[in-house]
Order: sequence, then structure tokens, then C-alpha cells
Amino acid sequence: MDLMRNAPVDASAPVPWLLGGQRLSARLPWYRGPRGQGMQPESQALCDLVETELLSHRVALSVDCHSGFGMLDRIWFPFAGTARPLAHLAEMHALSEILDQTLAQHRYVFEPQSRQYLTHGDLWDHLYLRSQAQPDRMLLPLTLEMGSWLWVKKNPRQLFSRQGIFNPQVQHRQQRVLRRHLAWLDFLARAACGAAGWLPAGDQRPVHHERAVERWYRR
Repeated sequence: MDLMRNAPVDASAPVPWLLGGQRLSARLPWYRGPRGQGMQPESQALCDLVETELLSHRVALSVDCHSGFGMLDRIWFPFAGTARPLAHLAEMHALSEILDQTLAQHRYVFEPQSRQYLTHGDLWDHLYLRSQAQPDRMLLPLTLEMGSWLWVKKNPRQLFSRQGIFNPQVQHRQQRVLRRHLAWLDFLARAACGAAGWLPAGDQRPVHHERAVERWYRR
């Protein structure tokens, strides 16, 4: 079971075969589970945690760290199941701007996941949509998608390991991967604590929204 394909939301357009989620077999990757059944216990536990620990605050940021395809490290935000902008697009753009100002030499690609591909059953799409039921709460979910092809390039033999496709197998490379993201995680913690200083308000919201649309949705 792939937890990130296990939520009860469907993509609004065709998704890549397997990668976008499938119900054929649990033996294949990105399995969504049987149609009509509830989420897996691990998925439900994450949803419960977000409800109690994040949506109890007026503003909350989250970051889900996991490995993915490609050579680049990406910071993704919803949506994964549709190419339409999320309601808090202005806030995401403001966050991306202070990231560029604070970590001027960072190499992250900050973008909606839909720019790369669509998926069914994305948990963060599901949780973000649930947060919309509370207009006085704002959840900004982010995913750090670490480019795992860099690890395979260093050690091609790990392709023959089920775990090695997505994870560095040598200990010193694991430690190096963790160290390279410490500045980002520290930045995000500070951004969460100081949200009042950068969240756009009043006339700034439509300005950030328009700049975000130009940056991410007009190709």
C-alpha cells in the first residue's frame, strides 16, 4: 500500500499509469487499495494527527520528506490531482519568495506538484481540502521530493534493491542527504513561527496571486 495514493480523492484528468495510483494489485507499486474501503491505519493516523496538532492552530505549515524520481530536489504543494490553483496560492508564493531571499543559493524547485504529473489519492490534497471546511484555519502542506537519481548515479548497483531505487544505501550518503536539507527545515520552522511577518494581507494578496499564476500556471 502506498500511503500517498490512499486518500479518497480522484484526479480530475488522466494520470500516469501506475505512478498516478492503481487498484490492480498490492504487489504493484502505488496501490490505492480496494475502491470504497476506508484508508489504511497509517493514512488515517496521519489525518488524525493533522486534525489535532495542525488544524488546532490558525496557521500551520507541514513538510512531508520523501524520495522521488529525477535529479533535482523539489518542494511541492497542492494540488496533485488537478492543475487548478489552491485557495492559498498567494500565501504559497509569498513563502517561496522569502525562501529565495533567505536561502539565496538554494537549489530547490518550488512548484505545485501538478506541473510534473497528476495522481489519484494524494493525502495532502485530501487534508488540504478538509482544512477548507474551517475558514478560520490555514494549512499550507509542502512535500520535499528528494531527487533519488543522484543516489543511483553514485551507486548503480542499488537499482537491484527494492529499497535502493529510492534511498541511498551507503551510510555516509544517507548522512549527507540529511545534512543538505537542514537549512530548509530550519527555514520552515522559523517561517511557521514568524508567519505574521510574511503572510500577505489586504492589497498584497491579489498581487501575490497574480504573480503565482504567471509563474506556475501560464506555460
